[in-house]
Amino acid sequence: MGFYSRHILPFCLDKACGIGPIEKQRAKIVPQAKGRVVEIGIGSGHNLPFYKSEQVSSVIGVEPDECIWKRSQSRRKACAFPVTRLGLSGVSIPLEDRSADTVVVTYSLCTIPNPVLALREMKRIVKADGQILFCEHGQAPDPGVHTWQKRIDPVWKKIAGGCHSGRDIPALLREANLSITQMEEMYTPGPKVLSYNYWGAAMP
Repeated sequence: MGFYSRHILPFCLDKACGIGPIEKQRAKIVPQAKGRVVEIGIGSGHNLPFYKSEQVSSVIGVEPDECIWKRSQSRRKACAFPVTRLGLSGVSIPLEDRSADTVVVTYSLCTIPNPVLALREMKRIVKADGQILFCEHGQAPDPGVHTWQKRIDPVWKKIAGGCHSGRDIPALLREANLSITQMEEMYTPGPKVLSYNYWGAAMP
């Protein structure tokens, strides 16, 4: 792994994931989490301040990158509930079936190599009456914008750590046999090829 991938890219992605429009999106979805939470791609803990301590008993963060995880230390210390890490990717989660009350995934499905497999793992570990809360950027509804998403993807993936600019988030959820119970979508401020957002909840 080169200097760019190890030192520059994580810093840039961390900063990008903390900008105002994205923080506003997190605030729409993360406070709905309850009980034992599993967060896929917890990264440096940008979601942690948005959890309600009176609703959440613990957060297990799935994060393969230890360097990014270390950046979450101050946010973890500020939490009134325990935050632990599983140093693996979201496609294989070593937790028992139906062991999570809530699964949270924000701005991570764009980079997971097999997002449907990851969503099926989320479906496996969440309780029957629990929910998967999601907020992701993805495929724009405007044909012209989507055309540009496909054009930039080969280069964008290389410079942005494997991020896909225009994955069809609703289609991925359906392919994983999840029931979408709540979903909103819109452009957030920023380049249209990267700023069409889907957020909501799904059940197994």
